[in-house]
Amino acid sequence: MGNREIMEEGQKYLMNTYGRLPLALVRGQGATVWDGDGREYLDLVSGLAVNALGHAHPRLVQAIREQGEKMFHCSNLYWIEPQVRLARILVENSCLDRVFFANSGAEANEGAIKLARKYAKAQLGEDKYEIITMNRSFHGRTLATLTATGQEKYQQGYSPLPAGFKYAPFNDLDALEQALGPHTCAVMLEPIQGEGGVYPAHKDYLQGVRRICDEKGLLLIFDEVQCGMGRTGTLFAYEQYGVEPDIMTLAKALAGGLPIGALLAKEKVAAAFQPGDHASTFGGNPLVTAAALAVFETIFAENILAHVREMGDYFVKGLEKLKQKYSCIKEIRGKGLMLGLELDCPAGPLVAGCREKGLLINNVGEQVLRFLPPLIITRREIDRAMHHGLDRAPVRVYMRAQAVSVSPETGVRELQRLMTEHDIGQVPVVEDGRVIGIVTRTDLIKLWAAEGEGAAKPPRVVERLEQALPPSLWEVLRAAAGVADDMGYN
Repeated sequence: MGNREIMEEGQKYLMNTYGRLPLALVRGQGATVWDGDGREYLDLVSGLAVNALGHAHPRLVQAIREQGEKMFHCSNLYWIEPQVRLARILVENSCLDRVFFANSGAEANEGAIKLARKYAKAQLGEDKYEIITMNRSFHGRTLATLTATGQEKYQQGYSPLPAGFKYAPFNDLDALEQALGPHTCAVMLEPIQGEGGVYPAHKDYLQGVRRICDEKGLLLIFDEVQCGMGRTGTLFAYEQYGVEPDIMTLAKALAGGLPIGALLAKEKVAAAFQPGDHASTFGGNPLVTAAALAVFETIFAENILAHVREMGDYFVKGLEKLKQKYSCIKEIRGKGLMLGLELDCPAGPLVAGCREKGLLINNVGEQVLRFLPPLIITRREIDRAMHHGLDRAPVRVYMRAQAVSVSPETGVRELQRLMTEHDIGQVPVVEDGRVIGIVTRTDLIKLWAAEGEGAAKPPRVVERLEQALPPSLWEVLRAAAGVADDMGYN
């Protein structure tokens, strides 16, 4: 089926829970994907940090095929060899001692909440149940993880929410200490907030949180669902801070695209769970754990972590060049290949413009572009993203319009001043908030020749954008901006 047919079928039968883009992806290889109409895209979303090894990685394909020929699933009533092997690898390469497998990040976080409360009630007292989480955080969409999420927009319409959660500003130790109360049992946070806007924790902040938890006898929970599994250039993000959590959650990239979640804990905390306290029918089944083993084997065999650090630095240098060029770029944030670009203008139009140039990125909130490429991305692919997506019309024209633009009534002398002052050869023409064309240096020369210094106006549309989408660039980009705030993705 082509894009249109897939979308029409989906709109007919699927629940309307995602603000889906007008695109149906049907095939992928490495960092490249193709839609239902055969068009090619460079994928800097990678399933929202899931496809760490890119698409159809041969090691992953082989592992899934070989395990599929043996056994897809069996109950956790029995021991499962790939699950045991995966648990061992996780423990041997982290600071945690025990593992529970689930099917998603939300499920892993739900388990972390249950474990923290079970431990606290047994070790600290029956009145210890409250968990402090952070503003702008995101922990999932089950009722408990939704309540743990420090963003009210996701909680609207689902009251009454479970009790026992309190929020504090991220990277603010004083605010955290003030939030602590007589019922507090744990602090839960993301070392790098992903959906909240790609905000890394400050090192002294995380170390301070660990100190406070130790002094108060509280548990520290790290949600590494998005930032874990090599995304930041170390296997787990906590390694970069010199801070060890008591509980950690993983998902997304763990099995390279198959559904899995993992809850890890220190021995003394994990001991709070006894048979019957927590379970998952599909959690850690043979197929997904075999895939996760292949992900780990590839990360180690192909030196992926060093590659992530190298490509992350290279990516940031490219973004810094864009920042020097476009004043609408405010800040570059992140670690490794988990990067955010904050703008002082809506990000939705840029996502749409990049998509038309064959580049897939996404935005979190209204003004932050998020980059989560496959960990195997190359320099050439990063160059392609910069030069053929982020720095090409219509993206370039939109970004320039945030800094300088003219109206159809702007005089030739003012137009010349703007081009000289900003050292640019093209100026967007904006009318009623819409980009209706661009004026070039060549057009300026023609205007002077035709009308002299007394010329009052450039043409209403001097030069149509050659690669704009019909009927006009701005109408398409404005439509994209309309769904920019919450696309339903995390």
